[in-house]
Amino acid sequence: MSASQTSEVPTLLVKIFGKDRPGITAGLFDTLAVFSVDVVDIEQVVTRGRLVLCALVTQPTAGLEGDLRATVHSWADSMKMQAEIISGRGDNRPRGLGRSLVTVLGHPLTAESTAAVAARIAKVGGNIDRIFRLAKYPVTAVEFAVSGVETEPLRTSLVADAAALGVDIAVVAAGLHRRAQRLVVMDVDSTLIQDEVIELFAAHAGCEEQVAEVTAAAMRGELDFEQSLHARVALLAGLDASVVHKVRGDVRLTPGARTLIRTLKRLGYQVGVVSGGFTQVTDDLKERLGLDFAHANTLEIVDGKLTGRVIGDVVDRAGKARLLRRFAAEAGVPLSQTVAIGDGANDLDMLNAAGLGVAFNAKPVVREAAHTAVNVPFLDTVLYLLGITREEVEAADAHDED
Repeated sequence: MSASQTSEVPTLLVKIFGKDRPGITAGLFDTLAVFSVDVVDIEQVVTRGRLVLCALVTQPTAGLEGDLRATVHSWADSMKMQAEIISGRGDNRPRGLGRSLVTVLGHPLTAESTAAVAARIAKVGGNIDRIFRLAKYPVTAVEFAVSGVETEPLRTSLVADAAALGVDIAVVAAGLHRRAQRLVVMDVDSTLIQDEVIELFAAHAGCEEQVAEVTAAAMRGELDFEQSLHARVALLAGLDASVVHKVRGDVRLTPGARTLIRTLKRLGYQVGVVSGGFTQVTDDLKERLGLDFAHANTLEIVDGKLTGRVIGDVVDRAGKARLLRRFAAEAGVPLSQTVAIGDGANDLDMLNAAGLGVAFNAKPVVREAAHTAVNVPFLDTVLYLLGITREEVEAADAHDED
């Protein structure tokens, strides 16, 4: 039956509530089949073992509605379930124009913050059509399907106040592109890894404090990145090249980094890194983690010593955005299908150029400018922003172990 044919047809909404167990859904539709009704819509949810099953069906032949009601209630009683049947006309009301997916991450997710998010959606004219939990660990992640308001004003309303609400929020347009192949590009220092690579080198050169001070100022956007890079690298002059191996061993991946990359690769995504750090480390990370792309600055080494200079063009704020575009072209992925993740001011152009820019435990100036922010220390939470559930991640891990 077409949508136009069901628009004014008498229908019945059959709702079943009770303890979930195998056979409930089959039993309900076996019961309804006796009356030769057509199924217009079905929705089912199970929360803590309690089932809510809704079936919208056409009204049975004249004179049989009473029998249908009595039969459904009798079947529900026999299954120790409750039933409610509501008469009406046609299908669900059409959803409003503008479809978006709002992902909310909480650690924990409180009733107060959930109420505030729902109120803001309503305030801009949005309607929540469905809510689905994506994960309960390491954060609680839920996804709201929203209609009735365009994505950009919805994002503006929600994302700016996310920190005040005590949650992280991402708003993306709904549609087939959500499941399309994507390219994910990450910053390295303080994003993919917990460290600032130049500070690891500086620790071996005995100038860690001076380098850390310049690094912090650059990440806050107070200094020109290229000038600050040259100043910091100059302090490394004379270091033995063997320190590269030591620094690689010092690098600590961010919690969830391996899970993020492993899961994305299983789904057919391409993954890359761009860094204001050094190829001496990023090339090693590319090999260890199976990355598709990697680009960074290169420390000059002459006669087994660091010269205190870098080779070639510096990967700065503008350079990261250019590399994102280059990677996307090489991967055959539209820029709108790219995801960029970073924490510092020199990541801003890349975050804004991507289809989805994620500020990961970022400086305030970056959080305010990015599409969304994640403020929990688990990099794999980015998966939830892409609609990937924790159960899917764990199922894929279990499958690989078999």
